[in-house]
Amino acid sequence: MSREKGNLAEDRAYSFLQESGFSIIERNFYSRFGEIDIIAIKDKVLHFVEVKSALDYELAIQNITPKKLSKLIKTGDIYLKKNGLNMDYAYDALIVTPMKIWHLENITI
Repeated sequence: MSREKGNLAEDRAYSFLQESGFSIIERNFYSRFGEIDIIAIKDKVLHFVEVKSALDYELAIQNITPKKLSKLIKTGDIYLKKNGLNMDYAYDALIVTPMKIWHLENITI
């Protein structure tokens, strides 16, 4: 997927989260392990959000591999330590297709 398409999907995800009551803290946080697309907070829970897009749900969800999830978790740990945060958190995925957005909360390997 092109970076431009990825940015459009992230923009849609950003709007979706705001409309769902999330406050966006940061976008595109990088560590040596990888990137977190969106970091948001809702109800005192910090959410590390991976955005995946494709023409359909199945194609997008296949891109969340155990390796990708491991990098997301390591990067989230770095974010928490870097910012001295001690709070509840979750790793989420937003699956973005042309017709719909799915919010998968608290994903695990």
